[in-house]
Amino acid sequence: MTPPITRELLRRLPKAELHCHLDGSLRPQTLLDLGRQYEQPMPAHTVEALRDYMTVRDARNLEDYLERFAITLSVMQTEESLDRIAYELAEDASRDGVKYIEVRYAPVLNVRGGMSLEQAVEAPLRGLARAQAAHGITGRLIICAIRNMPSAVSRELAELAVAYRHRGVVGFDLAGGEAGNPAREHARAFEYARMHDLACTCHAGEGDGAESVREAVHVCGAHRLGHATRLIEDTSLTDYCNDRRITLEICLTSNVQTRATESYATHPFREYYDRGLNVVLNTDNRLMSGVTLTDEYVHAAESLHFTFDELATVAMNGFESCFLPYEERTRLIASAQAEIRALRGAAA
Repeated sequence: MTPPITRELLRRLPKAELHCHLDGSLRPQTLLDLGRQYEQPMPAHTVEALRDYMTVRDARNLEDYLERFAITLSVMQTEESLDRIAYELAEDASRDGVKYIEVRYAPVLNVRGGMSLEQAVEAPLRGLARAQAAHGITGRLIICAIRNMPSAVSRELAELAVAYRHRGVVGFDLAGGEAGNPAREHARAFEYARMHDLACTCHAGEGDGAESVREAVHVCGAHRLGHATRLIEDTSLTDYCNDRRITLEICLTSNVQTRATESYATHPFREYYDRGLNVVLNTDNRLMSGVTLTDEYVHAAESLHFTFDELATVAMNGFESCFLPYEERTRLIASAQAEIRALRGAAA
């Protein structure tokens, strides 16, 4: 029996989050605490006022949306802060029904206070490990390069990601403003990652058109695509991604915020799903977008008319598309399938 959709049901639905930025998902209280600790000025001085300020409502494009990251990064320059933020993100996700989370970030942005790149990787790994011990949520890292940085930096970050491939890093990514910063400039970094058996994803089709997705797929060899909102504009490439089961990491709310789509109702997520593409729902940035993963599932149900069975399929897509080794992935899949059966049984 299919249970009626409620927010609580969607919270209890076992979910995997594959596209979540560490520096976009701090708790407002933590941002205030760390601002005082590290003597970094904050734009507001209460939790509610800071939460309101950090939620993006006035962006004209992706670049506007990204401006607030300077505030969070100002307090993410020590091992202690990275450990705490990673732990709290995984803890919050666990309460949201997330069983597995891939947290992405660019450690090159966290070394201004003197940390090494290695320290900037090991600190959030410790936080994720603590959260797994305390809350049972499995967490891994994806290391991002940044589009407007030199290709040599991207290569260094790809090497860093590969060095930690068996220690908690499961993927390599390219993030940042797309317009004027083509992915092809970073192709050698992607090649290094792939040649060393590391999975790759790539932000594309969010701040630029379908050609950006084409580069991510055919030049960079991405196994998954971050956002891919404008992939739909290229029918042939859409079919190619569908035929090869290239995962689309869909982030509804942030796509509305960055004007990649006009509204939830106009988002191509519904069409992607109906055409059979491998789609997964994600928060992108829990702080800047003011959302939980449950919220994103609710938006899909209310604005795009997804049924519980369809959302259960989307949830399973997340487990099946994660960058974990096969044996770990199959255990998560089996556990999630059992939980979904139990939800259906409770409704019978």
